[in-house]
Amino acid sequence: MSWLDDADDLDDEFDEFDESSIRVRPNPKGNRPRTKRRPAHEDARIARVLGVDRGRYTVLVDEDGPDEHESTAARARELRRTPIVTGDRARVVGDTSGQDGTLGRIVGIEERTSLLRRSADDTDQVERVVVANADQMLVVVAAADPEPRPRLVDRYLVAALDAGIRPLLVVTKTDLADPSAFLEHFDGLPDLRVFRSARDEAPVDEIGRALVGHSTVFVGHSGVGKSTLVNALVPTAGRATGHVNLVTGRGRHTSSSTVSLRYQGADGRGWVIDTPGVRSFGLGHVDPANILRAYPDLDAVAEECPRGCTHLPDAPDCALNEAVAAGTLPAGRVDSLQRLLETFAARTEY
Repeated sequence: MSWLDDADDLDDEFDEFDESSIRVRPNPKGNRPRTKRRPAHEDARIARVLGVDRGRYTVLVDEDGPDEHESTAARARELRRTPIVTGDRARVVGDTSGQDGTLGRIVGIEERTSLLRRSADDTDQVERVVVANADQMLVVVAAADPEPRPRLVDRYLVAALDAGIRPLLVVTKTDLADPSAFLEHFDGLPDLRVFRSARDEAPVDEIGRALVGHSTVFVGHSGVGKSTLVNALVPTAGRATGHVNLVTGRGRHTSSSTVSLRYQGADGRGWVIDTPGVRSFGLGHVDPANILRAYPDLDAVAEECPRGCTHLPDAPDCALNEAVAAGTLPAGRVDSLQRLLETFAARTEY
């Protein structure tokens, strides 16, 4: 038998099969081909993100409408790289009834009007989004126990201005110490509204009127009384309160998550966004060119500086340094600005 005969025999064997006999391996994720096209979700409802806990988002559906209620939602797979934070306006599909055991799905985020961000430190340019769509920041600082930290407040102001958020300032525990010397540090900020609060006499009504019609994010050092103030403004908040360590002078972290709370006052409603207390507030994400914007009084003087002036202590012909020497600018405020600028100068060189 020749090799041609063997080939003929193989042909005869293959003739017994046709294409219908070939078994196609099924798609393990379904028989539909994969596509980058996503559903339009035209039935999505817009909801405010009130808080997040272990991958589950509490959202407010039909805000200010007749069917306003809270619901729980999870993040859609296509948003796994998109940060979703308190204050976001989310597009939610699925079961948004809010009944026990139901779970909606966040499939999109509406355009944000503002983003308050911070970094771990000034050398870290990886931003951490704190809250979205806030238009006010209420900085809470204690007159004593713990001692006020002007430079931390400066950092809050820079972050607020960078985000386009109006800053407010509350000084608590004024019954323990006179905050006048501390407040002199901010005399050059004419638009900064300041509230004073004693332990037994907090100006709740006055602060509340400033919250009406706004989304206000509360920030502050641990132990300054921020959670106590939130509980006074929103009696149903139930935010945990703590005390200051007598040895270290530091407050204990009591609020562990950021949450939006409805403020209801005699003059109207607003949103209180409570954040965990922090001992540092990195500005690694902020453009150094914008730092002067947090100091309008210094910014006006700096217009007389030569082109390219760094505004640092050793800068030649710096109008800020000359004004301090002449006694027309407070040395503490200029020093605070220069410390921030030095931090960014070191980061740039690195």
